[in-house]
Amino acid sequence: METKIFQALEEINNNLFFQKTVLSFDEACKYCSISKSKMYKHTSSNNISFYKPEGKLIFFKREELDQWLLRNRQSSMDELQREATKYSLTKRR
Repeated sequence: METKIFQALEEINNNLFFQKTVLSFDEACKYCSISKSKMYKHTSSNNISFYKPEGKLIFFKREELDQWLLRNRQSSMDELQREATKYSLTKRR
């Protein structure tokens, strides 16, 4: 019984977590599934947008993390084949 209650509370907590628009450093690491040291490397090299309102603590906008996570999209083989077909049909020799 306790296990089911704990699981339900954990699920509620996770749902609330993903509703936040601004994440703390630790939350951002969890959200992106990367280690703290890797996140520090990204912030120190300005590879990722972040905010330091008081000059110490680091915060992230969830929307910007989503954009960062979805960068460098790789096309599927089907998409590449369609583009190749389109190119070959429209290219005039």
